[in-house]
Amino acid sequence: MFTFKRFSPPHTEPPPAGGHLSSVASSQLLRATRDAALRTPGIAWSAEDVSPLPLNTIGGRETRKMNMYQAVRDALSIVLAKDDTAVVFGEDVAFGGVFRCTMGLSEEFGRERVFNTPLTEQGIVGFGIGLASMGHTAIAEIQFADYIFPAFDQIVNEAAKYRYRAGGQFSIGGLTIRTPTMAVGHGGLYHSQSPEGFFLGASGIKIVIPRSPLQCKGLLLASIRDPNPVLFMEPKILYRSAVEQVPIDDFNLPLSRAEILLSGSDLTLLTWGTPVYHCESAISLLRSPPPALEPLIPPSLRSATVELIDLRTILPWDVETVVESVKRTRRLVIVHEAGMTGGVGAEIAAEVQKRAFLRLEAPVRRITGWDVPAALQYEKFNMPDPIRILDGITETLTY
Repeated sequence: MFTFKRFSPPHTEPPPAGGHLSSVASSQLLRATRDAALRTPGIAWSAEDVSPLPLNTIGGRETRKMNMYQAVRDALSIVLAKDDTAVVFGEDVAFGGVFRCTMGLSEEFGRERVFNTPLTEQGIVGFGIGLASMGHTAIAEIQFADYIFPAFDQIVNEAAKYRYRAGGQFSIGGLTIRTPTMAVGHGGLYHSQSPEGFFLGASGIKIVIPRSPLQCKGLLLASIRDPNPVLFMEPKILYRSAVEQVPIDDFNLPLSRAEILLSGSDLTLLTWGTPVYHCESAISLLRSPPPALEPLIPPSLRSATVELIDLRTILPWDVETVVESVKRTRRLVIVHEAGMTGGVGAEIAAEVQKRAFLRLEAPVRRITGWDVPAALQYEKFNMPDPIRILDGITETLTY
């Protein structure tokens, strides 16, 4: 007589809420040393910094190892300490938020300056617009970028148009809207979207997406102080995956200026946020393909040099840097997580082909998420991973 035993699956821990991207830990793009961090291109120390050091001095300044959510908190802490009109608000921010970006801020600065709101995105943004119109520095958090759509009318019809509608007499430049964005590895339909492209037509706002802790702190401080409303979108899988040395002093990084991360002469690879690291991996695979990929990568292509650019500010984007690069390399590949149709890549491709058409030796190529919802089981296959990017680079180089 047979006896049957009930199958017991092995015990496994659930994936972390913020996800994890192992390739980031070994990235050469992260600034792992104090000297590298302090020599970040474009870094501008605040004139209000309490440090007695001259603004162009790096000697004597200190850095601290941070992941990205700690860098967000550090930036918010600096603003709250220096600007008495600054307030931080959103769903659960008084408790630290889903990703712990506001941990301890309400205890440090008081619950009248760091406070929870009802679960209403249009209310959060509308409230922020009102605060900013009265001269406050309003830092709103939308818990996930996937849920920003109820606030679309407030952002596009009110925030973006406010100065124009007032003939320049009034402004809500003190409004910054933070929100976690992009895929996390297991977020499914409602926690993996990249909605930056939906706001491209909203003249009057800026859109910023950082790639690392140092970039996040500098760009967030610059966004909060910019005289325009800013939509600041933080790639959620990088909150804990990206770790680097970050200056503890107050500093800004320039908005609307792309950064060339790797110089090259044969192809321009343009991206932002999490795909920066997938692109870095793809470039490495092109140079030194593993045995399984060797038959697919012609030896003549392995010496090709790829110029990797992080766009950083999506609106208004740095047309000059991108076009100048493409005119030199004669080829452009654009990578983003959002779907291809109506994505940011389409706007960039159109502008580049208008300005550099006679210099191009291959069509501008876009490598993006598929035009489907990000299903939970197949999220990995929906994202532009290093293999898909490598394939696009290879086809563009051999066109």
